[in-house]
Amino acid sequence: MISVKTDEDIRLLRENALLVSKTLAEVGKSIRPGVTTLELDKIAETFIRDHGAEPGFKGYGGFPFTLCLSVNEIVVHGFASEYRLREGDILSVDCGTRYKGFYGDSAYTFPVGEVSEETKLLLRVTKESLYKGIEKAVSGNRIGDISYAVQEHVEKSGFSVVREMVGHGIGRRLHEGPEVPNYGRRGSGKKLEDGYVLCIEPMVNAGTKHVFMLEDGWSLSTADKRNSAHFELMVAVRRERPEILSTFEFIEQNSI
Repeated sequence: MISVKTDEDIRLLRENALLVSKTLAEVGKSIRPGVTTLELDKIAETFIRDHGAEPGFKGYGGFPFTLCLSVNEIVVHGFASEYRLREGDILSVDCGTRYKGFYGDSAYTFPVGEVSEETKLLLRVTKESLYKGIEKAVSGNRIGDISYAVQEHVEKSGFSVVREMVGHGIGRRLHEGPEVPNYGRRGSGKKLEDGYVLCIEPMVNAGTKHVFMLEDGWSLSTADKRNSAHFELMVAVRRERPEILSTFEFIEQNSI
């Protein structure tokens, strides 16, 4: 299902997007060595409910937690647990909300303490590739223009793009059409229309692009156990320029 959103729909999606952004920032304040990922999940659930919304992921398709918390080689959909974060880890925090009939969805990969130079580069390139993709989210372009922009930036930096997981449309459902792969050909795929709202979310591996599913049936790991990074923003397609609905500003203000 692909739906064109009205201005009122986009206003409500922005409310969700900003709540997700603030939730990620609230979680980010507590990310440090020694903290368990289960503690972070509880912080997020409390924050979301205190703001009158519901966790968008909890119970979705049977997922048992508020956040997807993916450490190091886990690409996406990691489970909260008693694992205590360690200096040098990276942690992808993917968060969703449900509020006023709409969803929000955004993700950020946090360094835990001081990380290696390669890991710093992986985080930087992944986030840059997200913005490269967003630049192409303009009415009249095609999905493949977003996909190519992400892939080209990632691969020229020596990293690889995960094929099995993709971005997506969002609205009254968490996952709507169209799918937004992070690899592809310019000029290919669905033509973008004013009023589409997309979650663009590069998932980038330090090593091989290949992944495998863990026994929990959710968590996806890199095949070579090297790190993976994940950044995601909600974007409304517009005629002149994309309208970014969620933001990393709250997170990055906290880190200064």
